[in-house]
Amino acid sequence: MPVVAIVLGLMVAVALLALAAHHLNVPYPILLVLGGLAIALVPGLPRVELAPDTVFLVFLPPLIYAAGWFTSLRDFKANLRPIALLAVGLVLFTVGCIGVVTHMLAPDLPWAAALALGAIIAPTDPVAGTAIFQRLGVPRRIMTILEGESLLNDATGLIALNYAKVAVVTGAFSIWAAGLEFVLSGAGGVALGLALGWLVNQLMKRIQDPPIEITLSILVPYGIYLLTIPTHVSGVLAVAAAGIYAARRSPQTWTAATRIPAYAVWEVLLFVLNGLVFILIGLQLPAVIDGLAGQPVPRLVATAGIITLAVIVTRFVWVFPATYVPRFLSAAIRRRDPYPGWRNVVVIAWTGMRGVVSLAAALSLPLTVRGGAPFPGRDLILLVTFSVILVTVVLQGLSLPVLLRRLGVAADGSAMQEELEARTRSMEAAVARLDELAGEEWTREEGVAWMRMYYGKRRKHIDTQFGRVNHEHRDGGHQHEEGVDHVEAHRSSLAGHRRLRRELLDVERTTLLGLRDAGVIGDQVLFRVQRDLDLEDIQLAEA
Repeated sequence: MPVVAIVLGLMVAVALLALAAHHLNVPYPILLVLGGLAIALVPGLPRVELAPDTVFLVFLPPLIYAAGWFTSLRDFKANLRPIALLAVGLVLFTVGCIGVVTHMLAPDLPWAAALALGAIIAPTDPVAGTAIFQRLGVPRRIMTILEGESLLNDATGLIALNYAKVAVVTGAFSIWAAGLEFVLSGAGGVALGLALGWLVNQLMKRIQDPPIEITLSILVPYGIYLLTIPTHVSGVLAVAAAGIYAARRSPQTWTAATRIPAYAVWEVLLFVLNGLVFILIGLQLPAVIDGLAGQPVPRLVATAGIITLAVIVTRFVWVFPATYVPRFLSAAIRRRDPYPGWRNVVVIAWTGMRGVVSLAAALSLPLTVRGGAPFPGRDLILLVTFSVILVTVVLQGLSLPVLLRRLGVAADGSAMQEELEARTRSMEAAVARLDELAGEEWTREEGVAWMRMYYGKRRKHIDTQFGRVNHEHRDGGHQHEEGVDHVEAHRSSLAGHRRLRRELLDVERTTLLGLRDAGVIGDQVLFRVQRDLDLEDIQLAEA
């Protein structure tokens, strides 16, 4: 069957399974993985095998770039210590623990191969957790820590895996060389990502053509990732840093006419890529089974099950001491960041979904070592990796809503409060500017009066909106209807109305940026409020 037909068929399957997940109220990554498993077991269908390069060069760059884009820099910096403890400390701890457990279960497996397995399944997935948490109301800090961990820990795991593979293939290993490369690769990746992000931002400022800008935004993560290959720095960190930088500068770089369609294009792109990633995971089962043909099934199942359990337990063993011991030892940390409730810590410890990066890393293991001998335990490593992904995504993904309800962990309302403050203060700044413009020659008395009435209605609408449990954002639609009514009623002063409204929109945007830069609001709140202003800007241009 042609590759194009297979890809189109998988996209149809992704759409149907995602639709079913929506109706069943199940996180779509879970149903996609299970759906991929079911499709793989249908006799007569062509086998779809996942190549490591496909993940690392096709799927990973845009997914990491988008994760960086939607990372709040303020919240990331505020939680850098727990994020680093998870993204670096927990990954290395997991590598060691899983290496020990694997060697105990399979004594014939070399230590380097056992540690390679640990490096493969140590990092959490940057997609699975976010896709599942988006449906659940959880405290913002938990989201920030888990997203920051999954954004950075791939780099730690992949660097550790590279050295483990070298040790297996060549029989040589240097802990000092590995540590130095870890530091240089990570720092170099961040530096390269920021430098290239700055260059791209300078280019975007000079284009001002939405289709070209959106196309370039999709190509940028691929270009950055490809440039990290010859420079031997972390591609994951480079792309993530570039995404964070681009998001930070996007309010000044992109116009409303670019931002609105860009977000729509990226939303579709990410849905398709995420869907294909999860369904491809399930489709790999036949290849994993074929590689283990002839080996005792009970022993394989027991080995995979014990190591999978060890992965889950290891996270608990690390997370609780890493949370409480630093605070116990340091009064400065306690003052700056008091002891968190144990319920929140349980949620972080339980949320350790693995995904396609782990599977691609396992598939990237060479078939042979120096001298032509087979890579030791490669098929077993693939089976265990598949088992860990399947159990963590399905078991932890399905149990998270129940766990949150049982523990009483829910959203703390801080994001909602920030958004209310952002909308209120930006409107207050616009009204203050309106008072200043009322005396200008080009403004009309009826236009100024209408704008005062308009902001009064907006304020009442927002107060009502944020006073309800259901707080969907519908500002844009109300603004559009009111704006059109005004334009129809004041055709003769259309130019003056547009000028006045654009002046006030600029004031609102400037106020929002000031609040973001001062740390009063996070980037996500900025993006939400900015989107409503952008919609109004576009509607005003089309009126």
